Order: sequence, then structure tokens, then C-alpha cells
Amino acid sequence: MKDYKYVINGNEYNVTIGEIEGNMANVEVNGVAYKVEMPERVEAPKPVARPVARPAAAPASAPAAKPAASSAGKAAVKSPLPGVILDVKVNVGDTVKRGQTIIILEAMKMENNINADKDGKVTAINVKTGESVLEGTDLVVIE
Repeated sequence: MKDYKYVINGNEYNVTIGEIEGNMANVEVNGVAYKVEMPERVEAPKPVARPVARPAAAPASAPAAKPAASSAGKAAVKSPLPGVILDVKVNVGDTVKRGQTIIILEAMKMENNINADKDGKVTAINVKTGESVLEGTDLVVIE
């Protein structure tokens, strides 16, 4: 049995996933039981590549993408996976260094540090503590 807590449009939902038999799952949302039919084939989640974990050889292919972001001036740090924002470590106007932790994201009951991908100044923070985000969501804009 797995328990999850979601906030959708400001409403909090406590979700418990019980037994899964074939393509049917017993799910409880805020104390109300549901039988949920899932697609026949459920694929395993794809691994998330994190810039910090790349081997030393990887930057050789990265320069092609970096100048485009630098020439644009602004680059958004995106959420690498769905989760809940536990803490925002920066404010608008703060100067950050590449690799500095700017957000703490809880995903799959683990805390994940989301780091700045370049040096610069924080021009926008698009999330707040307690907010649920999807993979690819723009979290912070760095100029």
C-alpha cells in the first residue's frame, strides 16, 4: 500500500493505492474507495538524467546547447520529475552560481536538490512551497 498527498488547484488530496490485480487498482482518495482501470501495459518509469551526475565526457556534447541559452539571456530551471516543492532557497534578485541548490523537490518520498544550471540572477520564481509540479515545469528563471 502506498500513500501520496497531492495539492491540485489548492485542494489537498490524500491518495492510497492498495492492491493491484491485473489492470485494476484499489485506490482510496480522501477516504472514498475507487476501482481504477489502468491501461493493459504499464511501462516502467524512465530514469531521469541529472546534469550533476553526468560523466566528464558528457560536456563535449553540451556546448552546442549552452550558447543558445546564454544568447537568449534567460533560462528556466525545469523540474526533472513530478513532485512537491518543499523549499525555495532563493529570492527574486538573488545572484546564484552554477550548481547552487535553489529548490528542494520531494518526489517518490525522497528530497531532491534542484540546482542552478548556470551563473546569473534570479528574475522569476514560478513555484511556491507546497505546490505540486509536473516534470518539465519551469521552476525558476535565471538571467
